[in-house]
Amino acid sequence: MNLFELKKITGEHKVSERMPLMFIGHGNPMNAIENNRFSTSWKEVGAKLPRPQAILSVSAHWLTRGTRVLAVEHPRTIHDFGGFPQELFAQQYPAPGAPEFAKETQRLSTQQHIVLDDEWGFDHGTWSVLVQMFPKADIPVYQLSIDYSKPMSYHFALAQQLRTLRDKGVLVIGSGNIVHNLHAVNFQSNAKPYDWALEFDSTIKQWIEKGDHQSILNFQRLGALALQAHPTYDHFLPLMYVLGFYHSGENPTFFNDDFDMSSVSMRSMIYHT
Repeated sequence: MNLFELKKITGEHKVSERMPLMFIGHGNPMNAIENNRFSTSWKEVGAKLPRPQAILSVSAHWLTRGTRVLAVEHPRTIHDFGGFPQELFAQQYPAPGAPEFAKETQRLSTQQHIVLDDEWGFDHGTWSVLVQMFPKADIPVYQLSIDYSKPMSYHFALAQQLRTLRDKGVLVIGSGNIVHNLHAVNFQSNAKPYDWALEFDSTIKQWIEKGDHQSILNFQRLGALALQAHPTYDHFLPLMYVLGFYHSGENPTFFNDDFDMSSVSMRSMIYHT
């Protein structure tokens, strides 16, 4: 995807128009402070997106029992990792919260109960992307947690109840990875992706392009391939929310369709009409 294509799909935004919808492969936390091919794309995308009223992030790094929504005025920046340079730990993302949108999110969920949360903040699945995409940190941001005990269908159905948020000026971002196996990472420079990683990534891409959401929801039927791509499902679950927020007739444009460390797909996409 080039900048011209992104400019064509976004255009001038009015509050009454539906905001785009994104899935971001966030990968290594160092992407927050490095200028590489992934963070460069985030910057380019952010510069061309219509300005939202608020940003809702569904991050792989906020797993809970029960579903919670961040509802504080001034969320903290969470450094939920270890073994990285001090420069990364010093990074802050001081965007304001969006408590009114959090309450609206809670109100819209009529089948699943959402609890207002005043303890969480911005985990790195959120701020490592936004610090590159929206560096001014002047757009209100809030997060929706992922109840890891629930089946794929729960997350999809919950997001469907919240779809009207996009018509209220909320930019929804699911932040995870389509392939995420940290046990198999290869730190050698220019390491090629594993065949199984390429196969899983390609399969999910094809299902996304076809709008075959049911196959994605039932991805565990891929058996050993699914387990290789996701020993745990935390980084795949944000995609369930993106699919739930989808509206009929929207088309995906992919970017960052590459791998990092052989076993982490950085494939990202933006849905547009």
